Amino acid sequence: MPRPQPILNRPNIVGSFGRAGTIPATSAESAAAAADLLEIRLDLLVAEGTTPERGIWSHLLDMPLLFTARRKEEGSPIELSHANREKLIRLAIVDAALIDIEVASISEMSAVVEEMAHLGLPWVASYHDFGKLPSTAALETAAALARDAGAAVFKAAARMNSTADVARLADFQAADHGLPVATMGMGPLAPVSRLLCAQYGSVLNYGFIGETPTAPGQWSAAFLKQAVSKLAAV
Repeated sequence: MPRPQPILNRPNIVGSFGRAGTIPATSAESAAAAADLLEIRLDLLVAEGTTPERGIWSHLLDMPLLFTARRKEEGSPIELSHANREKLIRLAIVDAALIDIEVASISEMSAVVEEMAHLGLPWVASYHDFGKLPSTAALETAAALARDAGAAVFKAAARMNSTADVARLADFQAADHGLPVATMGMGPLAPVSRLLCAQYGSVLNYGFIGETPTAPGQWSAAFLKQAVSKLAAV
């Protein structure tokens, strides 16, 4: 059966599960009401002692699923080798509409990237900075690496330390980088940045499902979906 696919030329709400137990407790109907696609953080399952397996998310297969196996340097609570992260991703590929691989991991995960290209499976190249907003030149370099590696989306998430950061991230979102882009802030200014970036065309906009955010300053997916639906396109 063909996997449901997200439409990557418009803002989508991504519902991200912050705790393993929230996944089986979330009905397909409530998930669809809150988000356009769902992120399953495989590294968070492992961190909680839960063995990632299809039975955990099989009731949600009517929605596009985005699988992520984050490395510690970019937000995972545990240290996972690239071999372990590759193993987790391979486990989920059969059910994935999208896979997230950090820009910094593209080289070491090249075998998975090649496999996804062979399967025609789109992937997100992500870039995180939990301390600051990197220079625009650094963001542009990361976006170019993502594009050249064949990513379907470049995602940048960074801490917003000032309103100038929020404006600069929105300016980056509005520019043409040769592929769809998703941008979002983290920290106290994250909520306003996420709305502004969505209004400027961010194609993946993350909110949490359940009670546990997966990034600092994240809104609930349901609330974010409602707010984004009221925005006028720039």
